[in-house]
Amino acid sequence: MSGKIRTYLELIRYGNCLMAGFAALIGLAIAFNILSGANPEVSGFKESPAASSVLLNSFSILEAALVFLVVFLVSGAGNAINDYFDVEIDAINRPERPIPSGRVGTKEALSFSLFLFALASALGFLINPICGFIALFNSLLLIFYAKTLKSTPFFGNLSIGYLTGSTFLFGASIFGFKGLKALAILFLLAALATTAREIIKDIEDMEGDKREGADTLPLRIGARKAGFFAGFIGFLAVLLSPLPYLMEVLGSRFLYLVSFADLVFFAAIFQLLAKKNPTKASKLFKLAMLLSLISFLAGA
Repeated sequence: MSGKIRTYLELIRYGNCLMAGFAALIGLAIAFNILSGANPEVSGFKESPAASSVLLNSFSILEAALVFLVVFLVSGAGNAINDYFDVEIDAINRPERPIPSGRVGTKEALSFSLFLFALASALGFLINPICGFIALFNSLLLIFYAKTLKSTPFFGNLSIGYLTGSTFLFGASIFGFKGLKALAILFLLAALATTAREIIKDIEDMEGDKREGADTLPLRIGARKAGFFAGFIGFLAVLLSPLPYLMEVLGSRFLYLVSFADLVFFAAIFQLLAKKNPTKASKLFKLAMLLSLISFLAGA
């Protein structure tokens, strides 16, 4: 029995699920800090003391745990259904995975994935309608991505960008529309940076993707044009990065720290366009995104 549980945990790639769940809790914490007026520098979303008290009592530890669990389940279901549709490719490239190795049947994996999607959506609606809608929409998008969008140039990259940004947004949605408004700019910046990095990863994987017959943006338009496009999206994220401070959503600590993230973004774009080193650029993009997250936490 324990062996079967380990196999299912491997199928959903539980490590990634844990990180996604914690990202949602970070979004919840940032939204709460912004909306409660805990930072005296922030005035754009600052509530009155009475409103802050209501906000503090508007969610419980149980609801916060549900936020984590819903994101964990949706992420796991997405990984499982992705393996279901990729079974033929994985049989060649990753034969040790649960489905191609025969430890989990294809129908079994599909049923398990759909069950997790349904359970996550139901738990989302238990929190509030906005959480439920996001959980349901993301579940449907992950199914569509695994079946169709993944092999569609750019739109597959854009889907991953949205899904990454929506993780933070989901945590904030525990506070309703105010939470969505408070985290909207973080969602946008995360989506842009992730989309750029996904395109860079496709540039990095061009040779393997070509052998497998994949259809990616770099294979469609060439590495150079795809690199400039990814660089443009990354530059747009840098250009918009001061907005949380200018909109009085985050304080000055954010502005100081995000400037370091912007420098790393510029270094990544330089590695991509001038040095033609997508591997180094991808690693720098990941570092810049981590620094950006730290800046949001510090500035809230």
